[in-house]
Amino acid sequence: MTRLSIQQILLMTLILSLFSLMIWSQNFTQVAAGVALFLFGMTLLENGFKALSGGILERILKVSTARQSQSVAFGLASTTLMQSSSLVSLITVSFVSAQMITLAAGIGIIMGANLGTTTGAWLMAGFGLKVDIAAYALPLLVIGVLLQLQKGQKLRGLGAILLGIAFLFLGIHYMKLGFESLQGTFDLSAYAMTGLLGVLVFTLIGMIITTIMQSSHASLLIIISALATGQVSYENALALAIGANLGSTITIVIGAMAANAWGKRLAWSHVIFNVGTAVIAIGFINVFIWLVDGLAGLLGITPDNYLLKLALFHTLFNLTGVLLLWPFVPKLADGLTRWVSEKQVAREQPRYVLPSALSSGDTARQAVALEVGHLFDNSFGLIAQGLGLRRSVIESEESLTTAVQNTRRFMPLDLDGDYEQKVKNLHNAIVEFIGQAQQQSLPESVTENLYQLRRASLNSVQAVKAIKHMHKNLVRYGVSDQAAVRQKYDMMRITLAKLLRALRRQMQADKPLPSDQMAAFFSHWQQQIDDTSRQVQAGLDQDIRQRALSAHIATSIMNDEMYWRGLANHLLLAMQLFNEAQKSSNQPQNQGDLDAVAPTF
Repeated sequence: MTRLSIQQILLMTLILSLFSLMIWSQNFTQVAAGVALFLFGMTLLENGFKALSGGILERILKVSTARQSQSVAFGLASTTLMQSSSLVSLITVSFVSAQMITLAAGIGIIMGANLGTTTGAWLMAGFGLKVDIAAYALPLLVIGVLLQLQKGQKLRGLGAILLGIAFLFLGIHYMKLGFESLQGTFDLSAYAMTGLLGVLVFTLIGMIITTIMQSSHASLLIIISALATGQVSYENALALAIGANLGSTITIVIGAMAANAWGKRLAWSHVIFNVGTAVIAIGFINVFIWLVDGLAGLLGITPDNYLLKLALFHTLFNLTGVLLLWPFVPKLADGLTRWVSEKQVAREQPRYVLPSALSSGDTARQAVALEVGHLFDNSFGLIAQGLGLRRSVIESEESLTTAVQNTRRFMPLDLDGDYEQKVKNLHNAIVEFIGQAQQQSLPESVTENLYQLRRASLNSVQAVKAIKHMHKNLVRYGVSDQAAVRQKYDMMRITLAKLLRALRRQMQADKPLPSDQMAAFFSHWQQQIDDTSRQVQAGLDQDIRQRALSAHIATSIMNDEMYWRGLANHLLLAMQLFNEAQKSSNQPQNQGDLDAVAPTF
């Protein structure tokens, strides 16, 4: 049975169970409808902030994570603003996966996001259940729908935010009504449990609720609503809150399943943080209850105001987790980097153009740039092998002229198979990913960058196809006993090997070349290609007339010179397009120097 069919069966089972319960109890229907409205409101709120920000969140994230305190503050502030730790966590996964921020910075953001969820608990406990919140929802619905009908992306984003808030309010309202109605027909408090067993059981229940709904905010609303109506005891509500915190790890784990090793490392850090915090909260729950009682008195919270005391408890144990983990974040990041190895991902598989990178235009652009770099690396290796050279020779300072002239034989290669596995499938993944990214509303600059990167990828693919065509004759004539034949193939191999070395150095630089230096680099190599081409073609007609070369060999040289020229031009164009895409984006790259990348002949 496939994974998809299992998911479908579970979904149908859940739908039938909910349908049966709603037929059985009108009160349960109100609670379920409240949860549904709340979750729908959160979805609208997230979509609205994405549309309205236009990447502002992502840009702030990139510049606000230089220090650990900044990372935690960003996670706290963004989660407080959007009331969605899931959105902040998933965006962070995509940024860490694309290596736009460090793993340590990502861990700091996750810690801050956990703290940010406590603000939602305070709002719901202190405001949401004490005011006729539905009355505020109706005007927001009217204005939100009106804005949603407009054409401008910003106005539609604002409309989605207002609609999201309205549905959040309606969800809280109906959930409160449902739990109040349940009091007369069904008393959940009769199932209250005390002691450690009660804490463990209700922690598990809280975790299950959050796992099902994929929202710790929704779980906290249910817990607060149930506590407000006396459906659960105060002690059991505390355990449910611990479980809700634990269950929130499932969202980021699911989001990181399609991420690369960096995204998985961040997901593991989230699991470690939340599990560690939960263990501390459970083990010292009586201490936390004592602290809550003491602080409640200082804050003017009455002893019987269990809603605000629950919010205070939620804040205390999350803050404790942050303070305890704070000194160990760098060591945790280092440990996870060693533990979750990138070797788990096959070299020829896409590393960066993964669903988790589609969260914004910036992460999509960076993921494509990194994947094109991955494709270049694979292409570089295959072209070097096709030329009969080890890539380590090209990457070294060894004389390429000597290496080519000392070639005695070509190693057998499966270039067709390697092309399919290491190049074509990566190009396919890049093209497919760009197509998915362009379904979103992307800034024109990002769209142009993606187009340049796709063309760079295509030119890299065409270069590998050219070496495939050349390779058969390289094996045959590249080590020919005929000096005239060997000399012409050596000239092509030497020039191409030097071009590969120059391009490799530029790819390893941290910044793209400025336009004038790139133009000089391009012009320099065009001249070298033209000179070599003339030397290869020179005297071919005379050699044929004098029978120094057979017409068959001469035409093979002509064909291979055409493939060789195309290969070199494809590599140059790929580098130029990649350089322009990197330069026009705001990614931190390093300034290259033509003298460092242009070869010395």
